[in-house]
Amino acid sequence: MNTISKRFDEALKKLYKAFHNNTLNPEDCKQCAVGNILDNNDSWKHMTNVHGSTKLNYVGLVHQNLGRRFNGYSPTELLKIEASFLEGCGYRLGKTFCHKPDFYKNQDILFNGLSHVVATLCELDGIKNIMDCSFLFDYEIKDKFNLQSA
Repeated sequence: MNTISKRFDEALKKLYKAFHNNTLNPEDCKQCAVGNILDNNDSWKHMTNVHGSTKLNYVGLVHQNLGRRFNGYSPTELLKIEASFLEGCGYRLGKTFCHKPDFYKNQDILFNGLSHVVATLCELDGIKNIMDCSFLFDYEIKDKFNLQSA
């Protein structure tokens, strides 16, 4: 049984490709997390007034209320995905501002941003975070499999 949705699978493939092709950029609406999920389209940026905000503006509310989906995601979900990416990349987000960190485009920072996005995508689809490795440190599991501690 496959518990991963088509939108999740497609989004993950696009983000993986962008990360490895160095085409992931939090400062470019076509190359950020949502820009990549939406096939390098930046029309989504018109759904909010502040970069990184999760608050829909009039245009975003119209799309949301009409039930529109963009590659499977609602406007509210898209803004949540982008906010998680920016936070993971070290941005400080507020209701009226988005403060860019000094360093935002090295592989470690982008990977951290992607980890936040994957967690958000999993949350939106109601599945366990596929990036969570905490089970490796769960003592009950170690005992269950008779694993020895180092």
